[in-house]
Amino acid sequence: MKPLLRHLPLLTMITLLAACSTHRPFTPGPFEEQDSAPSGVRDWASIPDAKPKWEPRARYGNHSPYEVFGKTYYVLQSAEGYQETGIGSWYGKKFSGRPTSSQEPYDPYAMTAAHKSLPIPSYVRVTNLENNKQIIVRVNDRGPFHDGRIIDLSYAAAHKIGYANKGTARVRVEAIPVSSTPSPNAANPAAGTAIPYRDVEDTGARENYYIQVGAYRELSTAKSMQQQLIAVTNAPVGIHSSPERGTSGVHRVRIGPFVSEQAAQQVQNQLQDTVSDPLLIRR
Repeated sequence: MKPLLRHLPLLTMITLLAACSTHRPFTPGPFEEQDSAPSGVRDWASIPDAKPKWEPRARYGNHSPYEVFGKTYYVLQSAEGYQETGIGSWYGKKFSGRPTSSQEPYDPYAMTAAHKSLPIPSYVRVTNLENNKQIIVRVNDRGPFHDGRIIDLSYAAAHKIGYANKGTARVRVEAIPVSSTPSPNAANPAAGTAIPYRDVEDTGARENYYIQVGAYRELSTAKSMQQQLIAVTNAPVGIHSSPERGTSGVHRVRIGPFVSEQAAQQVQNQLQDTVSDPLLIRR
C-alpha cells in the first residue's frame, strides 16, 4: 500500500487536470509542467493592439455556467459596462499552439487574453496601474483560475504593457463597446445566395424558435435591418416591439418562427458571417 499512498497526490492532480481539460489556462501544480516565456524576441512596442470590431459570439467557450477546480463560473450575456481592477498575469510557451476556449490556437505573440466571464470574443482595454501603459486585447480564452487574478494576457501583450518580466501587475480591465449594427453592406452577399428557409410556421406547435439579429431603440434602424435580411433569407423577418416605461420601446428584429431547433440552427450558422450576433431563442 505504501507505493500507492505515495502516488496519491499525483493521481489526484491527474484527475483534476483531466476533469478541467476543456478549460484553459490553469495554475500549474507541483507535478505539472511550468509555463515559460517564448524564446523569440520581438519589438514588443511595435506589435499593434487588437482592433475592436463586431464579431458573432463564438460557438465554443461561452457555455454557462461552467466549473473549474470545484468552482462555478458564469459567462456574462454582454461585455457592455464591464470594468474591474485586480491582478493581471500572462501565459506563454507552454500553451503555444494549443486550442484556446474558442478553439483558436493560442499564439503567445498575438494581442489576446483569457478571462473568466466576458463573452468570447470581447475587446478590452487593459491599463497597467503601476506604469499607466495601456493596450487593447481580444478575449478568446478562459482563465486565469487563480484567486485574485482577473485577466491572463498573452506573452506579447504582457510585454507590451510592461509586466512580462515580473509576471503579474495590478491592472484595470475595461470592456470596449462594439456596435452590434452591421455596416450597410454586411447583409448583402453575392446574388443568388439567399439563405433557405425550412420548417414553415406551424401554429399548432408547442414551441417555436427564432433567430434574433438585433435590438434597437429606433424603429427606423430595425426596419432597415429587416429589409437587409429579407434580401438574404426566405424565412419571415419580423420586428417585435416591446414598449418600456420611460422609453420609446425596444424593437427586436427576428427571423422565424421555426418549428424545430435544427432548422433554426442551420439558418443561424449560415448567418454567422453575414449579420450581427445571430442569437437563437425559444418562445
